[in-house]
Amino acid sequence: MTAPLAVSHRPEAGRFEVALEDGEVAHLAYRLDGGAMLVHHTEVPPRFEGRGVASALVQAAVDHARANGVSIVPLCSYVRVWMRRHPEHGDLLAR
Repeated sequence: MTAPLAVSHRPEAGRFEVALEDGEVAHLAYRLDGGAMLVHHTEVPPRFEGRGVASALVQAAVDHARANGVSIVPLCSYVRVWMRRHPEHGDLLAR
């Protein structure tokens, strides 16, 4: 995977997705609760791990949250770590 990843937002399903090779899909799942986006799961097929797919999904969710004025509750361990590694987005964390 050398091309930029195209992340799709499927609000009706509460997901951000990346279509991968051979029909596989990586996704980040969330649900809205008032003014907060509860991010509860990130899944990348094992053969695509380590290629920045999960990071692209979280970045898309963060961008969406910022653009829509909602905070993020990182229930997913990957998202918690990602948010710690990107303190510039700390203002989006629900207090």
